[in-house]
Amino acid sequence: MNKRDVFYNEDCIRGCERHIPDESVDLIITDPPYGIEGDQLHRHYNRNEDHVLDGYVEIPVGRYGEFSRRWIAQAARILKPGGALYIVSGYTNLYHVLAALRETDLRELNHIIWKYNFGVYTSRKYVSSHYHILYYVKPGADHTFNTHCRYGPRERDTRGGSLNYRDREDVWIINRDYKPGQTKNKNALPEELLTKMILYSSREGEVVCDLFLGSFSTARAAIRLGRYATGFEISETAFRHHIKSVQSVRRGEGLETLRQPDRNGPVNQGKPWSPEEKQRLHARFTELAGRDLLKKEIVAKLSEEFGRGRFAVRRILRQAD
Repeated sequence: MNKRDVFYNEDCIRGCERHIPDESVDLIITDPPYGIEGDQLHRHYNRNEDHVLDGYVEIPVGRYGEFSRRWIAQAARILKPGGALYIVSGYTNLYHVLAALRETDLRELNHIIWKYNFGVYTSRKYVSSHYHILYYVKPGADHTFNTHCRYGPRERDTRGGSLNYRDREDVWIINRDYKPGQTKNKNALPEELLTKMILYSSREGEVVCDLFLGSFSTARAAIRLGRYATGFEISETAFRHHIKSVQSVRRGEGLETLRQPDRNGPVNQGKPWSPEEKQRLHARFTELAGRDLLKKEIVAKLSEEFGRGRFAVRRILRQAD
C-alpha cells in the first residue's frame, strides 16, 4: 500500500474490498456503531445536542452479528502479519464482536477496560461508565509492542511504584474530551486514548487504518504522531465536515511535544542469571531480611545492587520459595 493519507466516503466492507490490498495495514483502531440506537443517544445523556452533527449511521440489532462478521473479516484480511487491531465496543453487542473475531485467525492479547469520566444516568441500576477495548494481533510475524514508549523501566511514582507497569495495566482511566460549543460527532474517542494505542502498537511511517472514521480522531492522532492514515466513513455529513480537520495537521507535529521516557534500565536487564549470581542474591536477601526492612525495600535495594529489574529479582526469589 502506498504511504499516503487517503480516506473514503463509503461503507468500509465494500470499500476495503475495492481499495485496500491484502496484508497492507500495520495497525487498525476503530470504534464501530454499537447497535444501541446511537442516533438517539441524546435521550440517555444529559447534554445539549445543538452542536452534534446529524447523519449518524446506526446498525439495526437484527443485522449486528452479520455486520460484525463482515467488517472484522475485512480487518483480518488487510492487516499485516504482526499487525494489531483495537476494537472499542460497548457491552450490549460485545458477544457478536467476540464471535466474529473467533472466526478469524487473529489472536487475543488483551481485553482492556476503558473507564471514562461520566456514564449513562440511571436510578435503578449501577451506572455504566466503561467501554471494552479488544486488542488482537495477526499471527505470522512478531507483533509491535513498544514497551517503553511512554515510561522507562526505572521511572517511579511518588510511592515508588513503576509508572511503566501502571501504564500497561489492562484498566485504563482516561477522560473523554469535552468540546463545548464545537461541532462534533455523537461519540469521539479522546486523543489521549488514541495516542496510547498508536504509540504502543506502531512505528513512525507505518499505516494506521480506521474503518469507522466518524470524527477522524484516529486519523488526526496518527498523522500527528508521524504515521500515515486511511479509513472509511459512510456518513456524507460527517465525512465532508471532518476531513477538513485532517488537512491542517502536520505530520509528526505531536512528536515534538510528546513526553520522553527515561529508557535507561538496569545494566544487567535481559541478561541470563548465572547460578553464582542467584546464590549471591538469596544470601544477600537473607542478610537484608535480618535488618527489619519491608520486603519491597529489600527488593528495591537488591535491584540496584544487582542491576536487575524488580520483577526479575522477585522472580528469582520466588524460585527459592
